[in-house]
Amino acid sequence: MAEHVVQRECDRFRPIYYAAASGDFNPIHIDKEMAQMSGLPGNILHGMCTMAWAVEAAVDALGGDPGSLARVKVRFSKPVKIDDQVTFTVKVDGKKVEIAAVNQDGEEVLKNAAGEGR
Repeated sequence: MAEHVVQRECDRFRPIYYAAASGDFNPIHIDKEMAQMSGLPGNILHGMCTMAWAVEAAVDALGGDPGSLARVKVRFSKPVKIDDQVTFTVKVDGKKVEIAAVNQDGEEVLKNAAGEGR
């Protein structure tokens, strides 16, 4: 079983960049005070950005061709906060793709992340 590891950092600008690209300007992503009023520790990264990082890691593990990944599923389990370091470990066994995503504290930010190659 081949294994591929990718690390990504959520710098303070990442939620702003993703909001601009996606059109999702929900205040919990771009306004620390609003996020804290919602019970969060501060603004958090969009879940879809975390998923995109996981997909990117899976595609890299499959050789770099985006068409090599037929499908992917994830369950968001913990928000990615500013300054979090997320490590994606992708295991490929034939067409089966397993993705682990943990922050710098070893906490899973995605659970049951998996995909299928073509």
